[in-house]
Amino acid sequence: MDDNHLGDFLRARRSGLRPEEVGMVSYGARRVAGLRREEVAVLAGVNADYYTRLEQGRERNPSSQVLEALSSALHLDADARAHLFRLAGTVPSDRSVERAAERVAPALRQLLDGYPHTPAFVMSRTLDILAANALADALYAPFEPADNLARMTFLDPAGRHFYADWDRAARAAVANLRQAAGFDPDNPRLRELVHTLTEHSADFTRLWNAHTVRGKTQEAKQLLHPDVGPLTLTYQAFDVRDAPGQQLVIYHAEPGGPSAEALHLLGSVHATRRQADPWPRRG
Repeated sequence: MDDNHLGDFLRARRSGLRPEEVGMVSYGARRVAGLRREEVAVLAGVNADYYTRLEQGRERNPSSQVLEALSSALHLDADARAHLFRLAGTVPSDRSVERAAERVAPALRQLLDGYPHTPAFVMSRTLDILAANALADALYAPFEPADNLARMTFLDPAGRHFYADWDRAARAAVANLRQAAGFDPDNPRLRELVHTLTEHSADFTRLWNAHTVRGKTQEAKQLLHPDVGPLTLTYQAFDVRDAPGQQLVIYHAEPGGPSAEALHLLGSVHATRRQADPWPRRG
């Protein structure tokens, strides 16, 4: 059976739109529900015959530009747009969305505070820490400021003491940034960050030029905190659905183990210090 999933999707979305919903005037009786093929073609700025061939399955390889135009013409939301691209066998570009995804939604900030006994924070694809709960603030207190995981690793003197295996942490940070470059190589924040790191760190430059690519893993982190000593933490990273490029990262210590006790102590020390000398919370 020769399935025409792309054409079926376009036809269904076209039939669900009325002319007045897209700013068009309707003339004459309509034999079918929704927009006519010619009207979609006009809205998308494509040839009417070409659009007809897309619906009929005689054309199956539209360009990204055509898909973007059809997404706009058919008023597709983010999920429907991504589905359209997948049906066409390509990947949508979310660069404009990612670049704007630097603010953390209030509901997500509340979720961070719902993890009082474990560090949790939201970071961007370029490893900027966008928001953090109290225990994450305490965990990264040795850094000044705790703003970007790559900068903290390579340029902050605390980095080489904080990460028990600094080489491993450094390789992971660079590999994460290389992955970010694949998503959006022209991202101005990424360019700025890489420029700063290459200018001030020979180690970063060497690793950056190796072009190793890797996303977040679930490997245990070995940390050495000046207030509570060694910490062994695993973590989970979750993509934030309504903010492409953001990730919610939650650290975890083995229940009842030395690291869990150290985290509890760290929280107490941090709370005491904040009562004595409070400062605004991040995010």
